[in-house]
Amino acid sequence: MKKAVKKSIDKKEVLTKAKRLKVLEELEKLYPDAECELDFRTPFELLIAVILSAQCTDKRVNIITGELFKNYNTAEKMLKLSIEQLGLLIRSCGFYRVKSQNILKTCEIIINQHDDKVPNTMEQLVNLPGVGRKTANVILSNIYGQEAIAVDTHVFRVSNRIGLANSKNVLDTEKQLMKNIPKNMWSKSHHLLIFHGRRVCDARKPKCSMCTLNDLCLYYEKIIV
Repeated sequence: MKKAVKKSIDKKEVLTKAKRLKVLEELEKLYPDAECELDFRTPFELLIAVILSAQCTDKRVNIITGELFKNYNTAEKMLKLSIEQLGLLIRSCGFYRVKSQNILKTCEIIINQHDDKVPNTMEQLVNLPGVGRKTANVILSNIYGQEAIAVDTHVFRVSNRIGLANSKNVLDTEKQLMKNIPKNMWSKSHHLLIFHGRRVCDARKPKCSMCTLNDLCLYYEKIIV
């Protein structure tokens, strides 16, 4: 009996289709220029930037890559560095030892298995060291124009708070968002949710009172009761 009740309650924890579309409409009004905030000029540069962005801010990554890419902006050039040398160049991004290893292994695979090109399929991308579904979706969306939803910490938090999804893990959140958001809006929604997470829906102190989505948000509905 308890399971049946819980299942019924869970179903209500996602906004209706009409409200989901309203949320996306409002986000587009708030952030008409929402796009990737990592600086890059080539597919390779974006790949490296996204790998570096794990547990690190885009602002910090842009500072690092601004210097790194002056001399090491291709897989071939990057492989001239040792793990230790690359580690020193990316040290301030955190987890730099692991990231250095992954980046150099990824460069080897790109050259030896992909004709020096960044892969364009999810299967090939997630086989690269340091690349998970989030990174792969960012590449597929921003480089290859494929509709995709990359679920980072902001997308996960904001979508589950508002009610675009109702999940406790990243993979299920991605699946639910793909189901609950029209496919032609997947990539745009990814950026919109990130912008809102960085500017309003903060992890520790969300600015609910000033949020223009609070009349739709399930999280806000709970905290004012």
